[in-house]
Amino acid sequence: MWCPPDLHRVVADYGAMRRRTLTATVLAGLLLTGLTTADAAGDDSRVARAFEATTRSTAWTQVERIPLKFPTYHPQGFALVGDLIFLSSVEVTEAPVKYPQPVDGYDRSPGKGVGHLFVLDRQGNLKKDIRLGEGTAYHPGGIDFDGQNVWVPVAEYRPNSRAIVYTVDPKTYRVTERFRVKDHVGGVVRDRTTGKVHGVSWGSRTLYEWTATGRQLDASANESHILDYQDCDYAGRGKQLCGGVTTLPTATGGSYDLGGLALLDLRDNRILHEIPFPYFSTTGHNATRNPVALETTPTKLRLFTAPDDGEDAGGTQILVYESPLS
Repeated sequence: MWCPPDLHRVVADYGAMRRRTLTATVLAGLLLTGLTTADAAGDDSRVARAFEATTRSTAWTQVERIPLKFPTYHPQGFALVGDLIFLSSVEVTEAPVKYPQPVDGYDRSPGKGVGHLFVLDRQGNLKKDIRLGEGTAYHPGGIDFDGQNVWVPVAEYRPNSRAIVYTVDPKTYRVTERFRVKDHVGGVVRDRTTGKVHGVSWGSRTLYEWTATGRQLDASANESHILDYQDCDYAGRGKQLCGGVTTLPTATGGSYDLGGLALLDLRDNRILHEIPFPYFSTTGHNATRNPVALETTPTKLRLFTAPDDGEDAGGTQILVYESPLS
């Protein structure tokens, strides 16, 4: 259909305006969430795909042992941020004590301590010690990096208690309180596709879902009765990858830590893939006892762990395992 020249120009200008409006809307959405398509479907998704290809027969080789030359106390969670490793840890100065009978709904005293978020380089050198917590809430848990901030829960060191969820800017180390929870929160993960925050309770028996400002959206029972999740990380496209242990009795009266890794769908908490991890530190702790983090290289799936406590310098070592990509 023929149009006068002026009408052609009007149509063209309108089309350009629509494109600018659409572009501005998309960019505004990205700025509001702090996410990008590359963040949501980048290396994390490769980690998930590589993990789904593992089995209980997959051979893992320990390729590195990195001593941490400072007291790490009781390590809890890892977050890999470029060339830096963020490590959460609890320093207990007065251990909680079990009550003969519950007191005010608690089975033990709160104890005393200091919450730490250590910032390390890949060689294990300490760059920063960030103190987190408030009063009897001094126990940091499993942590996660959402592409902009490191998310860290700090709870009382007892079940059915309380927790504060913080974010830490990995460039400036600025600490921001995000929200509070009326339960012990042992770890958090932020879904980069939805912006929602997911967490686990004491022993990970309850799986929580909140908005980024702390409005609770869901609380459901953990489908896994094999592992108590200790540390989880976002694994791309609405998934999280968790490591943990279950302590089992032995026939001789001792105990044994069964360790493993699990991939969960954040939408409904279904277990998508799960494997045992039968590797131990020199002290006998299962490798997945506390912090875990995975990444990929062009040819390997790489797992970082730190199963041993370190009241003295050198007590904790980061153990690095690799398995070939299939």
